[in-house]
Amino acid sequence: MSFYHKVKIGSLELDGNLFLAPIAGYSDRAFRSLCVDCGASFCTTEMVSAEALTRGNLKTEVLMARAPNEKSYAVQIFGGKASVMYEAAKIVLEKTSCECIDINAGCPVPKITKTGAGSVLTKEPQVLYEIVCAVKKACDECYEKNPSRGLVPVTVKIRSGWDEKHLTWKEAGEAALSAGASAITLHARTKAQGYAGKADWNILRQLVECINGRIPVFGSGDAHTPETALMMFEQTGVDGVMFARGAMGDPFLFLRTIQFLTTGTYSKESVKEKLLAGFKELAINIEDKGEKSACLDMRKKFCAYTSGLAGGSALRQKIVAASTLEEYKQILGLYLE
Repeated sequence: MSFYHKVKIGSLELDGNLFLAPIAGYSDRAFRSLCVDCGASFCTTEMVSAEALTRGNLKTEVLMARAPNEKSYAVQIFGGKASVMYEAAKIVLEKTSCECIDINAGCPVPKITKTGAGSVLTKEPQVLYEIVCAVKKACDECYEKNPSRGLVPVTVKIRSGWDEKHLTWKEAGEAALSAGASAITLHARTKAQGYAGKADWNILRQLVECINGRIPVFGSGDAHTPETALMMFEQTGVDGVMFARGAMGDPFLFLRTIQFLTTGTYSKESVKEKLLAGFKELAINIEDKGEKSACLDMRKKFCAYTSGLAGGSALRQKIVAASTLEEYKQILGLYLE
């Protein structure tokens, strides 16, 4: 049987089990749209501040917008207080038609953790339990008021622990499960590791064994090619793989991985195909943000799209100075012929 298959998150059934992680600065609706085109089974928004939502910050609403081709998607929220997360979840359910709410209990960035959110929650399972309960309560109440929408499942993304001496993935996983989470994603690094070092897939395998099929477990960390995705499935038994940094500038990763998991081989896209995808992403972002803001955001993204190109270093020096659509066309036009 192929490792690529359908999966259920609560009552939500997905056609496949390859997902795009919530990536700050990358997983906006434009990029998610490209990933869906390339076969991503499910995508999650950039993380949204619960505090900002409850204060009426309009910028956070933009982050929650559905991509035009998304059949289903998740909105990820972060916060350290159950009461605030409850109110934020109600706003998410009111402002969007998302099919899932994900709780960030894994972000290692200091500006997030110092508020009591992100990976702090992995080491504080009781607080995580209370937050999952609160968000689930908001979803339950929404369902009671509007059954036709369906019951929106709550999922949680955790880390292995705070550092190698404080590995709390098991306690965090059990807290999320007992509070009613419908799926858990584990990024198999500690907060102290950040995004460096090697992910410990042995911990991921142990979490799968602990959860024992009660809810799906998804894996994240060092699965950035079709080959490593297959290895993660084989070595850990996860129900799905979540791509993060490996997908930056490469939405075709989903297409290649589906081909590899189902046929054992895959074909690579051309440079032209990659860059056309980048320009499609830019076009959507221009609609959403205006040309100036979209073009500034695309500097880092086009750097990712041009990774591996001959003469790429000199090309990227030009890209990081571009500020209009026309300038990008002039810089990259040769590769589009």
